[in-house]
Amino acid sequence: RAELDGLLRDYAGRPSPLTECHRMGEELGIRLLLKREDLNHTGSHKINNVLGQALLTKRMGKTRLLAETGAGQHGVATATAAALFGFDCVVYMGEVDMERQKLNVFRMRLLGAEVRPAMSGSRTLKDAVNEAMRDWVATVERSHYCLGSVMGPHPYPWMVRELHRVLGDEAREQSRALLGGADPDFVVACVGGGSNAAGIFAGFADTTAELVGVEPAGGAAVGRGVPGVVHGMTSFLMQDEWGQIEEAESISAGLDYPGVGPEHAHLADIGRAIYPSVTDDEVVEAFQVLSRTEGIIPALESAHAVAWVIREAAALAGRTVVVNLSGRGDKDVAQMMDRLGGDLS
Repeated sequence: RAELDGLLRDYAGRPSPLTECHRMGEELGIRLLLKREDLNHTGSHKINNVLGQALLTKRMGKTRLLAETGAGQHGVATATAAALFGFDCVVYMGEVDMERQKLNVFRMRLLGAEVRPAMSGSRTLKDAVNEAMRDWVATVERSHYCLGSVMGPHPYPWMVRELHRVLGDEAREQSRALLGGADPDFVVACVGGGSNAAGIFAGFADTTAELVGVEPAGGAAVGRGVPGVVHGMTSFLMQDEWGQIEEAESISAGLDYPGVGPEHAHLADIGRAIYPSVTDDEVVEAFQVLSRTEGIIPALESAHAVAWVIREAAALAGRTVVVNLSGRGDKDVAQMMDRLGGDLS
């Protein structure tokens, strides 16, 4: 634990700050605080989990890291840890995602990782997980699968949550320092598989803060899904009447997943958290609004959480809202330029 804490501090740059958004908060009529995971080394929350699993790989005497990635942030973080520890690294990424996240593909290769396209199915995150698991079971003697979210077989959902708990514990301490010992009214995070949300929710689960996990409208596993089994877990899944997994669709590659981590299914089932969805158009608007009002370009994944806050601003009036800004949007600028046609007027 001491070794991991040292890496998080000296290599990843923790603790990440809690930034108050004065201009945007004033416009929305709320007090808005951002947990700045975008400022971590590699640009997202993913480094928290990867450093812990890399240490585990070292302790197990294995020499090869495997990962899946959607937006590329987990792949970049895994490639970074592999370079740090001297491991071989193979990252599986859907062919569709490789096209829309070319920058992160280059970053992974620059860091020494081999990036293999997942060519089956929808050629997105779900299929990358399939390929990584196939590789893992065939090479388990020397490979560790560094799963990037709170999904898959036990102990991954628990382990990934615990490795991300640091951001929730920090956010709780930081928000109480800003709020005179009080907790925020709402804690909001985007949800695909759900790793960043699980991390920040862990810090506030025993408080009165309302927990909000924001899904993409085209991948709302909690909102539209039914119980099912995929990738070694039972959770809410988007599937048809025959139990076949349906394709998710999202502007953000990192949320393009037809399921959700089982802990999120549990939190929804007991009513501790709610899981609304936002559309791609709302996400694009939020991406631009945060950039222009606060000078912070969010990842498209993180912009889902911001989009919900903007949409629900009237209902949130006068309240304090913590948003987990899980990553920065450098990787998405080219995609946004294409979508907006270069028109930012």
